[in-house]
Amino acid sequence: MLRKLILALAALTLGATPAAAERVRDLGSFQSVRSNQLTGYGIVVGLDGTGDDNFAYTTEAMRGVSGRFGLQLPPNVNPALKNAAAVMITAELPAFAKPGQRIDITVSAIGKAKSLRGGALIMSPLYGADGEIYAMAQGNLAVGGLGVSGRDGSRLTVNVPTVGRVAEGASVERSVSTGFETSEMLRWNLFQADFLTAARVRDAINDRYPGIAEIEDGVTLAMRLPYGADQRAGIMAQIEMIDITPAEASAKVVINSRTGTVVISSAVRLSPAAISHGSMVVRIDENPMVVQPAPFSNGRTQVEESSSIGIEQRDAHVALFEPGASLAEVVDALNMLGTTPADLVAILEALKQAGSLKAEMVII
Repeated sequence: MLRKLILALAALTLGATPAAAERVRDLGSFQSVRSNQLTGYGIVVGLDGTGDDNFAYTTEAMRGVSGRFGLQLPPNVNPALKNAAAVMITAELPAFAKPGQRIDITVSAIGKAKSLRGGALIMSPLYGADGEIYAMAQGNLAVGGLGVSGRDGSRLTVNVPTVGRVAEGASVERSVSTGFETSEMLRWNLFQADFLTAARVRDAINDRYPGIAEIEDGVTLAMRLPYGADQRAGIMAQIEMIDITPAEASAKVVINSRTGTVVISSAVRLSPAAISHGSMVVRIDENPMVVQPAPFSNGRTQVEESSSIGIEQRDAHVALFEPGASLAEVVDALNMLGTTPADLVAILEALKQAGSLKAEMVII
């Protein structure tokens, strides 16, 4: 399986031509054009006995909800709210969202509720990082999970029944000021820092609109655009569609230590090196036997141990890498050695320590 995976990755990488042109909009985004995270606390009601029961936060929240409608619960009463659950609400406020627009929300139980299926969220405010209310959420939940239990304690859970979504479940009440039309400079940020790519983007923009772009660092370009939302939006739309050939990605070897997955980028090169890989297999087999000593009528049945030990020394192969060996040669050599994922990681680490592997190793 590993050999097929490595060969497939090699074929894809070796068959690739130099980096193809990409649009500016695929390489980065304007700093002011961003979404904002919203969070809130609320109550889901109408559950079929799968709520929080006596969870204190739910009880206090229900007292607040009842108070809004003029109903005051006695202070010494602690209702068993099996049909209600305390939840956290999260949402993403898109860039330039205006009051009255609708956004999706995600509702997650924070207490002992077993399922939110069939519940309805009571109107709850959603706050931004500045503590201001930006949206109001309410609606019937769509839950993709299912949880059931029996009296004997047996339970069956499908997916996650304590998380649900409400499509367009929140109404935007406040817009976020971005300064898009009034700021002196607009900044554009690369998704991944790279000085060469940033320089190519700057040159392409200045070819179209001379002198408006300059580099601030390996991520950010500052642009001087005419004031006014209409003019700026038109220029930004043109800039985002400019084709750029990004710089080749740096040489990296990414190793997933949990799954044994190893990905080698096409930029990886090796200095002269020789790799020897072999393994010894020691096998011990236990074959106990039941014996009956003579005479048959007076002897006592015994278990006689019988062990066999074998050692298998597999042939070790040596792979020699010439100066500047490419990914194709690396893959061919590792396949010839018959490496397992664990062996492959050990070989790459040894090459790195020896100074032959010209790449950054990333372990995730």
